[in-house]
Amino acid sequence: MGSLRYYCYILECADGTYYTGWTTDPSRRIRQHNQGWGARYTRMHTPVRLVYWEEVADRSAALKREFQLKTYSHQRKAKIVELGTPRALAAVPQASWLVTAPGRVNLLGEHVDYNGGAVLPAAIDRFVQAAAVPAADSVHEIQALDLGETVRFSDASLEEKKDAQGNPLPAWARYPAGVAWAALQRSLPVVPLKVAFSSTIPAGAGLSSSAAIVVAFGLAWKAAGRWKLDDMSLAQLCLRAEREYVGLNCGLMDQFACLFGREGHALFFDTAALSWEALPIPDGLSLVVADSGIRHSLTHSGYNERRSECEEALVLLQRVIDPAPTSLADITPEKLYRVLSVLPEILQKRARHVVEECARVKLGVELLRKGNVKGFGNLMEAGHASLRDLYEVSLPQLDYLVEAAAQVSGCLGARLTGGGFGGCTINLVESSRVEAFASQLIEKYRQQFGLNVEVLTCKPAGGAQVVNLS
Repeated sequence: MGSLRYYCYILECADGTYYTGWTTDPSRRIRQHNQGWGARYTRMHTPVRLVYWEEVADRSAALKREFQLKTYSHQRKAKIVELGTPRALAAVPQASWLVTAPGRVNLLGEHVDYNGGAVLPAAIDRFVQAAAVPAADSVHEIQALDLGETVRFSDASLEEKKDAQGNPLPAWARYPAGVAWAALQRSLPVVPLKVAFSSTIPAGAGLSSSAAIVVAFGLAWKAAGRWKLDDMSLAQLCLRAEREYVGLNCGLMDQFACLFGREGHALFFDTAALSWEALPIPDGLSLVVADSGIRHSLTHSGYNERRSECEEALVLLQRVIDPAPTSLADITPEKLYRVLSVLPEILQKRARHVVEECARVKLGVELLRKGNVKGFGNLMEAGHASLRDLYEVSLPQLDYLVEAAAQVSGCLGARLTGGGFGGCTINLVESSRVEAFASQLIEKYRQQFGLNVEVLTCKPAGGAQVVNLS
């Protein structure tokens, strides 16, 4: 999944001492320590478990950070462990696997993945983390740390979407349960697990918290069951969980971005061909997310309705376009405009958004390759106008955030990101002006609505990964 990633880590030993090191492969390195040939120190002191890890920029940074950690006193290392141990791992200290799955923003290509189009997302440094260990019995136990809730279900109770006691699964639990169900549909072994998970991705904000959850659980069950499944196949399995079990008729973009993220890059992903390319985000730019505070539940919003409208439009257009397109993404703007009158007005709007948004993605990729960030920002704003006027998934608060961002110096482009009906905007901002941008946007939103807007500066992150702790 891309170029090497570097980590510094702390192992706790059986006598209570700590060993610090760095690696590009935590699973392999921990296995080496446990097998007695990782380092002289761990051979003498017997490592027990990984208690802390952090990602650093490169090999040079890893060497410097490792040296720094080694100079710390035992007390200081203990404090780092106390403050830095992932919540999930603290809840399941005997975990066999620790999974990290990022959220995502989408720069261009909204609502086109389920219409066969290409998209331009980026994974971000907000994560779901899950610690998993094989369960002592045949029942899965899932603990949602952020909600303070625990659910137990068996394979037999999955089909009826009930827990082990016969009660309906709560909404959040249907995401991990859906992954188990989708795996069983493929005859994959689903090892009973005890899992605790937490998230730094705001739920319902359009940053793909749900995709991060299903991918995290997919990787946990893949590791436990030793599935022979590549990342694209795993993304498709997670998509099936969301579509057929949770009931959100979404596309593949979110699960793909979560698994294939590349640090410092956006991802150009052709959802029809399943081909992709990592595109560097030009230096000096930051991805700034503005959270409107308005939460959505896409399964209960107009999301599925929009997809049905697109499918209806495609059926009508296939009757008048030769050769008949297999998806709306196959239709060029010029072809659409010639036959647009065959569609009812509402379907004209939906089809225009999809077809024109696909064209924006194609042009946006060319502009990014040339470093034309101003032109790219203009496409983001045009995409928002289309989501507002043609696809009708925006809200006044999101529209205002986009309009206000355009008035702040240093912002090159803004639009809503995600399914809409609430959530966040994504802003392309000059890095040197992020602080001033955030403070001005916060003040403008407060004056307009009397509400606070949370502004998050995000970095394009690497894709999901699982660390084998045993």
